[in-house]
Amino acid sequence: MKSWQGTLSEQWKTRSTANQAAIDKGDPYGYAEVVKGLSVMQEQNALSMTDRRHLNLGMAFLCEELANALGKTQARVRQLIEEATTFRPA
Repeated sequence: MKSWQGTLSEQWKTRSTANQAAIDKGDPYGYAEVVKGLSVMQEQNALSMTDRRHLNLGMAFLCEELANALGKTQARVRQLIEEATTFRPA
């Protein structure tokens, strides 16, 4: 997730539709893209209510998937994801 170089649309409706489609697809990679993209946006400015909802849904689903795959608690997985999505200047 640290190396993700994707971008999200500046237009809220396009971004919202794409994020909802990624979540509805049920693909963990889609969840990761939603979480990373919206986490980057959140660091730059406040998220809209829809963006926050998508970030929370993506995070919850991603945590569940990774916790099951890695045999870790969802709380630990969330901590690892938050560390990976936090911007740290070099």
